[in-house]
Amino acid sequence: MSRRSRTLIWGAIPVILLTGLVSIETIPGTDIALTVPYAAEGPGPTFNTLGEVDGEEVVAVSGAETDEVAGNLNMTTVSVRSGMTLPQTLGRWLTTGDTLVPLEQVFPPNQSPDEVRELNEIAFSSSEAAATVAAMNHLGLPLQVEVAEVLDGVAAEGVVETGDVILAVDSTQVEEPGQIRQQVLSKGPGDTVTLDIRRGDEEKNLEIQLGEHPQDASMGFLGITMSSSSATGVQVDYHLEDIGGPSAGMMFSLAVVDKLSPGQINGGRFVAGTGTISEDGTVGPIGGIVHKVTASEGIGAEVFLAPAANCAEATSRDHGDMTILKVDTLQHAIEQMDAFATGGDYETCAAD
Repeated sequence: MSRRSRTLIWGAIPVILLTGLVSIETIPGTDIALTVPYAAEGPGPTFNTLGEVDGEEVVAVSGAETDEVAGNLNMTTVSVRSGMTLPQTLGRWLTTGDTLVPLEQVFPPNQSPDEVRELNEIAFSSSEAAATVAAMNHLGLPLQVEVAEVLDGVAAEGVVETGDVILAVDSTQVEEPGQIRQQVLSKGPGDTVTLDIRRGDEEKNLEIQLGEHPQDASMGFLGITMSSSSATGVQVDYHLEDIGGPSAGMMFSLAVVDKLSPGQINGGRFVAGTGTISEDGTVGPIGGIVHKVTASEGIGAEVFLAPAANCAEATSRDHGDMTILKVDTLQHAIEQMDAFATGGDYETCAAD
């Protein structure tokens, strides 16, 4: 074999090994991990909250006459990739616009992936409840709080049931999930909370000893997710699965308002956006907004609604001709869309 031939063969070995490393997570025959302690965040799918997914309305409103909707109010997401090898990580860094973040930002070291997933589901359910409350408050409709789910292995299990309407906590009347959360979180593990509930046609008084909150051992944990419904029979249901976190709240709330009020609040335009929503209508900041802006520009959105606190980050990358509007409340978001659609004065993030 000539020297040239030997050089070519040896030179190929690192390439072959590198190709193999891309597809395996541990050194063969050992438990030694080859994955890196980083996750890659990038643009995720978007969903029109005025449209359908798998044959179901994303935001379904019943029990009241709804108005015709048009255009889009897209909620946006961030895709997260973890368990990557070093070559995969370098590949995403070099060839995509993904952001690399320490893995503990996605999966805290004291929580399992299942615990993180469960907490994200709770946050998503809470954002749905807050979206309903904010929309109903905006529309002047009275509310009640319902138990959406009782988690496994928690204080409420076997005592509280899905569908229970919570009327009062420790003898204080409640109308919003936030009032219940605030009361529970003010207590510690082992403390007792009293719930007055309506189950069917019967009212009950329940005493529950709180467990330990999975994120803070000093706080009490009831272990239920809650939704809000109209006390006058209007029902709002959300049909998106496998999505976590609270950042869809504002777009959900806008969809409810649009369906229950005359005209199109988006002016029939293609609007996308993101932001948490509080029960009082305050819009809060979220993470990964650069990727949500990128995804929205890529699908042809004319307008992107960005929380005021995220404005600098939202405009830090090229977003083409898409207008990024600055919003801080539900009412402000509606006013901003109206101004954009009618040629009025509106405030953009780029103007800061």
